[in-house]
Amino acid sequence: MKKARTTNPELIELIRFLRRQSRENKAEVWRDIAESLAKPSRKRLAVNLSRLNRYTQKNEIAVIPGKVLGAGEIEHPITVVAFAFSKRAKDKIKAVNGKCLSLFDLAKKNPKGSNVKIIG
Repeated sequence: MKKARTTNPELIELIRFLRRQSRENKAEVWRDIAESLAKPSRKRLAVNLSRLNRYTQKNEIAVIPGKVLGAGEIEHPITVVAFAFSKRAKDKIKAVNGKCLSLFDLAKKNPKGSNVKIIG
């Protein structure tokens, strides 16, 4: 039987990029995120805004190796980095002057992966 693998070309490229960043910069945080993204889609993380509000402080960088969903409220501005966002989640984050970034952008800006909080 054939082993099931991800077929999303963007996801495959992102996983390869993060693994390369991990090796080149000796930053294990990118390897951990790549391994989470390489899991089957059923096991990938989906995080609601209520959880982000509970576990982050003002102006922190929160990394979600999966999708951010719009359930709940967020009360302080944070930078949220994820593979995917729901439209409602993006709108609520931007309403409190927060930022939504992709994992590519953060890995290029912060190659060492310092000062990030993985939530999931």
